[in-house]
Amino acid sequence: MNARKPVILVHGGAGTGVMNAAEEACLRDALAQGYAELERGAPAVRAVEIAIRVLEGSGLFNAGAGSVLQLDGGRRMDASLMDGRDLRAGAVAAVEGSRYPITVARHVMDETDHVLLAGKPATRFARYCRIERQAPPTAAARKAALAGARKLAFASKSWSLLQKMQRAGRLQAACETVGAVALDQEGNLAAGASTGGAGLMLPGRVGDTPQVGSGVYADNEGGAVSMTGRGEAIIRIAVAKEIVDRMEAGAIPNRALQFVLRKLADRINGTAGALVLAPNGRFAIAHTTPRMSAGHWTGKGRPIIADRFR
Repeated sequence: MNARKPVILVHGGAGTGVMNAAEEACLRDALAQGYAELERGAPAVRAVEIAIRVLEGSGLFNAGAGSVLQLDGGRRMDASLMDGRDLRAGAVAAVEGSRYPITVARHVMDETDHVLLAGKPATRFARYCRIERQAPPTAAARKAALAGARKLAFASKSWSLLQKMQRAGRLQAACETVGAVALDQEGNLAAGASTGGAGLMLPGRVGDTPQVGSGVYADNEGGAVSMTGRGEAIIRIAVAKEIVDRMEAGAIPNRALQFVLRKLADRINGTAGALVLAPNGRFAIAHTTPRMSAGHWTGKGRPIIADRFR
């Protein structure tokens, strides 16, 4: 079989923030390191893991070392990884203390009979696997999170008040996710994502990122998808799986993505962004949020990085 031309896409989250120079450089580095894995013949799932590790370890995005705090001052992270060759997947939810949650998800996929580990058992599993740890939140950071909790205490809908505070400029939006999709030389697809969750979210809340079919999905027969955006909405439509299903039925990446983003907006007023990659190497990046920092590279020229895609 002739070798395929590798492709990799990464994102640093959909939201309102303008991408800065440091974030752009980090996304470029993630593409370069991920593509280097593909170029040497590594599987797509490895390239996705490596690219996401670059973003997690940077502290620049809401994932890994840069994860936001929850209302009780804790830092709980989610991640997932899926191999389109055999539909294997691994995920963690509410894992604490790990610098690279995506690698914890990889260990779940490779070393257990499960798909998803959550909470304290996931944290113990990460320690067993000797994944590099990060320092716990400082007392000052916890105090700030608790102050945020007091502001939200009178609200029946935490997210609603959070959005009002963001629009009023009193709180910076922090609900982004990082992710990647890749196609390797053997024609295999993979998808992954990692997040620190929504800023000031209620403890126990789990978004779309660790839920296979919602935040990520990869199938060599259809395509690979990594989502970012309002997790509650993405879960309710199982967005990643629907996009892949539409591609398997014959839709090109951009049409499949645009159809499902419109459905998300029309049915439940949801906003999101996505990376979509087809088995033939065609891809799409789109979002319904004001911005989405992302990029792609096929090995030619320089990686393409931007914070707006249409």
